[in-house]
Amino acid sequence: MSATRHKKRGGRRILATAAGLATVGALVAAMPAGAAQEKASGPADAGGWTYGKRVGRTVDVQLLSFNDLHGNLQPPAGSSGRVTHTHEDGSTETIDAGGVEYLATHLRKARKGERYSVTAAAGDMVGASPLISGLFHDEPTIEALNRLKLDVTSVGNHEFDEGAAELARIQNGGCHAKDGCAEEGRTYRGADFPFLAANVTDEKTGKPVLDPYFVWKKGGVKIGFIGVTLEGTANIVNAEGIKGLKFGDEVETINKYAKVLERKGVKSIVALIHEGGLPASSSYNYDCDSPGPGDGIAGPIVDIAKNIDPQVDALVTGHTHQAYACSIPDPSGKPRTVTSAASFGRLYTDTTLTYDRKTKDIVRTAVKSANHVVTRDVAKARDMSRLIDRWGALAAPIANRPVGHISADIDGRGSTAYEKPLGNLIADAQLEGTAAADKGGAQLALMNPGGIRSDFVHQGSDAGEGDGVVTYGEAYTVQPFTNMMTVVDLTGEQLITALQQQVSGRNEESPKILQVSEGFTYTLDMTKTGAARIDTGSVRLNGEPIDRAQTYRVAMNEFLSGGGDGFAVLAQGGNKLVGGSDLDILLDYLAAHSSADAPIAPPATGRINVVQ
Repeated sequence: MSATRHKKRGGRRILATAAGLATVGALVAAMPAGAAQEKASGPADAGGWTYGKRVGRTVDVQLLSFNDLHGNLQPPAGSSGRVTHTHEDGSTETIDAGGVEYLATHLRKARKGERYSVTAAAGDMVGASPLISGLFHDEPTIEALNRLKLDVTSVGNHEFDEGAAELARIQNGGCHAKDGCAEEGRTYRGADFPFLAANVTDEKTGKPVLDPYFVWKKGGVKIGFIGVTLEGTANIVNAEGIKGLKFGDEVETINKYAKVLERKGVKSIVALIHEGGLPASSSYNYDCDSPGPGDGIAGPIVDIAKNIDPQVDALVTGHTHQAYACSIPDPSGKPRTVTSAASFGRLYTDTTLTYDRKTKDIVRTAVKSANHVVTRDVAKARDMSRLIDRWGALAAPIANRPVGHISADIDGRGSTAYEKPLGNLIADAQLEGTAAADKGGAQLALMNPGGIRSDFVHQGSDAGEGDGVVTYGEAYTVQPFTNMMTVVDLTGEQLITALQQQVSGRNEESPKILQVSEGFTYTLDMTKTGAARIDTGSVRLNGEPIDRAQTYRVAMNEFLSGGGDGFAVLAQGGNKLVGGSDLDILLDYLAAHSSADAPIAPPATGRINVVQ
């Protein structure tokens, strides 16, 4: 049985579904498709009068947005917590950024003096989170977002990490189905904002599993938000949690609900899209409209933006963890604002939407947008500090336990190279942990780069030890998914195909280069295109050429062995043995290979010979 409840907070009205739904069908039933959520704040405007004063025809609405927070409540460690700024003379500098204590301060300061301000996000607010949030199934992050006064977000792929029923609980509250309540005497109350999932539908009914859109209202101004995740979500999350769900085309879905909103009299529309682009520069202030609108950005969002109906006035995007504020032409050829605020709460985007009271539409030619750094030189928001201290105290007995030692930074997520030092360390750990005959008899290991969520930092971080000690919390932040390890049979032909799938098909535009264990080598030639980027004659294991007809035992996590990230051939592996979790194997490796007197050094690179 489903139920509907209303929650109020400072004039904010949210329609939400019941928690603890056991099936996708129940989840769908709980949130009827097309039931727009509306929130009213302040007295209604009538005949051009607001707050007893005559107003002009247009008003500016401030849209604050961010994306891909991934539960980073504390400042992200190492290079994952920095952004690059390019000065007018072409020189660059890196700036330490991120942390919700600082994000809250920046957002609250930005809102001051703004009569009309709405805050939105483009997915992956939770999932792949550091221990302080992930240990408690991201309840701390939702609490923080409630305090940030987030109005609405789309779902991202990581909102489905624990499945659709858990996403319903995150939305609506209640204790975790397996682990119960995180704190004795306190029940998680859910999100004060809606997660939108317009293109995530039940395969049987065709209805969205969460509301497809949301209408924000204030003083007679109405703006509709449509939320979607990337169509390829099923390829990058574990299949078990999304059984019975279908992920539809982003463009078709947004265009469909734009018409629905217009029929309801909502003509100002923003799309929240968990899919993104790849700007030509990594600087957050790069001008991606030079020499012309959208000329400096590539990736999936470009085609999406060019095909979304002109009814939609702006696109807030994410997923690629990049920073941009571009103007990509819509189908009529008119520039339209497309933004992304990197990841981990390091940036926020401030967009001005000029609303015409007569037409009820956004004046697109007046839209302005820019990314701003969440610097750490401002006062911390005290309520966020209290929240972090409370959850940190609960996590501390586990988080602060030493598990290893390093002699220098070992870059993972923060590395821009195809072969990452931390990727090599993880792959080596996985090979060692599965090499014994009774553990699977692995001969090599493959690790997906997206599963490396942070860096190991030796010195200087609010979240780190700063003395070469790796804590359980830091190891968890690097490997937060608790994927079970598998060892499968693959032929040499299938191995070569897997290498080719890194750089072809759905991965051609944005390659996903697998991290490989020591002894496995090959040449990656990025001057070529598609599968030809892999020099098949260079592929070797322990110095010997790969025999296409021979069978090899290959270790990988369950996400990869299920064909995740577009590696369909890896799902064909036979004679599967399932072992311990990837995190436990990493912990065992750190314990076996490091001590205070003999810390682990960053592994050398060179397993992948990259030609560029």
